[in-house]
Amino acid sequence: MKPTALLAVLALLSTSLGAGGDTTQARSGNAIKPPEGPVAVAFLLSEGATMIDFTGPWEVFQDANPAGREGFRLYTVAETTAPIRATGGMKIVPDYSISNAPAPNVIVIPAQSAPSAAVREWLKRSAETADVVMSVCTGAFVLASTGLLDGQAATTHHDFYGAFERRYPTVSVQRGKRFVEGPKLATAGGLTSGMDLALRVVERYFGTDTAERTAYYMEYQSAGWRDATGAANAEYAASAQSQPGETVCPVCGMSARAGEFSTEHDGHAYHFCSEACRTRFLAAPELYANGGGRTMP
Repeated sequence: MKPTALLAVLALLSTSLGAGGDTTQARSGNAIKPPEGPVAVAFLLSEGATMIDFTGPWEVFQDANPAGREGFRLYTVAETTAPIRATGGMKIVPDYSISNAPAPNVIVIPAQSAPSAAVREWLKRSAETADVVMSVCTGAFVLASTGLLDGQAATTHHDFYGAFERRYPTVSVQRGKRFVEGPKLATAGGLTSGMDLALRVVERYFGTDTAERTAYYMEYQSAGWRDATGAANAEYAASAQSQPGETVCPVCGMSARAGEFSTEHDGHAYHFCSEACRTRFLAAPELYANGGGRTMP
């Protein structure tokens, strides 16, 4: 090869390689320039945090290995460093409290108990300088409680679409999406979709090659991180949604079964899609009673 041709090839390669030597992900934009050192990822936890919502993304970030540089540095944050219990009873001692946690580049918010005013303030303050703030499952409720999602599109677990829409009417709920991503704020549907969103974050920082290697190492065969539309679940999701003239479940917004799963509350009859949703309603009817259990126009 002639020297001029070799230089041309090298020049082309230099423009097509991302941080750490991986190909950049021009596939869908939103690339993030990584910091000089590792990307700091804070996992915000409280009582009842759903295990896979945060351990799934944790595994993704810990396994990501961009060529030629450090990847991610992970730590847990809670209101205090007192032990908390996640779902299933696992005891976790947070690494930091909100008063001394290092500034994160990425914040992960799994499903958990409702945040205090102090936690909401930490989240808003930390989000100002973070590259990505991502919720998983009903962690979207925690994120929305700060006002950061006002006027934005978001998603959450499908069982909670209706409740989320009623509590945060200024947020545009995207049903059936694997995750919804903006330049900074991102929300995943729940459970395993948090791993897809985490892989997408890896891709945004270090390119598609690194994300692919991470998924391969993890034996993770879902393609959800490549396609946030949730196309793989589209047929089921469409069939599960309520149709005009049907009664909708006040908990999740799916088609309800009048008479099969029903209850009385405050002088009104409510109908549900399942016993699980009826149980959720009975545990906290104030969250769901406003306008629920009705017939779709």
